[in-house]
Amino acid sequence: MTKILITEFINTNSLQTLKQSFEVHYNEKLWGQPEEITKLIKEFDGLIVRNKTKVTKDIIDHAHTLKFVGRLGVGLDNIDTEHCKNKGIHVQPATGMNADSVVEYVASSALSLIKKIPLFNNGTIKGEWPRTTIKSEEISGKTLGLIGYGSIGKKVSKYCSNLGLNIVAYDPYLKDQNNEQDVKFVKLDEIYNVSNIISLHLPLTDETRNLINKVSFSKMKQQPIIINTSRGSVINEDDLIEAYNNNLISGFALDVFENEPIKQEFYNKINDNMNCILTPHISGVTTQSNERVCNFIADKTLEFFKNR
Repeated sequence: MTKILITEFINTNSLQTLKQSFEVHYNEKLWGQPEEITKLIKEFDGLIVRNKTKVTKDIIDHAHTLKFVGRLGVGLDNIDTEHCKNKGIHVQPATGMNADSVVEYVASSALSLIKKIPLFNNGTIKGEWPRTTIKSEEISGKTLGLIGYGSIGKKVSKYCSNLGLNIVAYDPYLKDQNNEQDVKFVKLDEIYNVSNIISLHLPLTDETRNLINKVSFSKMKQQPIIINTSRGSVINEDDLIEAYNNNLISGFALDVFENEPIKQEFYNKINDNMNCILTPHISGVTTQSNERVCNFIADKTLEFFKNR
């Protein structure tokens, strides 16, 4: 019987679906035991993970019968996809299944930061009543710059245009740029020059690592808000804090970080007088999106082994 190893949380319904057709070994905390995964993996035909499990070359080399890796999410930087390809192992992300959740996070963060809600909230809690000392703005008429225009970027564009935002985008890999209505495609420097809000939707690659850095911030003319729901290392975090302190940007929302969980060194640079939102990698995680992601990967696992 086909054997499936699951090393992180999966919802009950999807787990039961898999158990009806496969022999399933499920331990949602196994991701923290890479040596144990290396021992176990040699017996399994399929592996299902989230973002905490590191599917390394060593694990893949010990996987004598592995043919399928399902990713309960979108990003694949925790999986050595190139080595999987060389070994003939199919890697299946849950592309698009958490997009709606990420879109709502971007929109709500943009609205909160434009209106300075973190500052109003923190000041009110401290008893300062900052009703007239902090100036907020409306979002309509502002320009949203999207860096990366894949499936999530497109949904962000559509959602935010309904808020009255003008949309500009940069994506050198998008072939059919003329087919997108209400979006102006520009060079990266133009994103920096005209955007009031910049939202990142990029995979983490050698090309995108530290893409947003001190030089990038120096080109930002509108003191924009920065929103990152992609991967933490796309932004140089030290340069981000320096840019905020030097008034080159007016706020930031980070759902992803270079180190997760966040290290104390980063926390030490944050204070409650900053117009910022920090969340623990949850922009794509809601009850609804989790159900879609789990069901999608369960179905793709069934489909893959049925076709084989």
